[in-house]
Amino acid sequence: MRKSTVQKGKGAVKEVAGKATGNSRLEAEGKSDQMAAEAREAIERVHASARKARDDTKRSNS
Repeated sequence: MRKSTVQKGKGAVKEVAGKATGNSRLEAEGKSDQMAAEAREAIERVHASARKARDDTKRSNS
């Protein structure tokens, strides 16, 4: 499982727990975790795209 998926899930749990208990700090932490997970996903997509481009270039040059 991807780290970003786990982080997004943890953030969602924190956000819901914060809303349920009225703890605005915990709710904000949850939202922050989810945003960090989205950024991590974007980085993972860029890495995957770069790997694919590299592999395609290697195949075409061989």
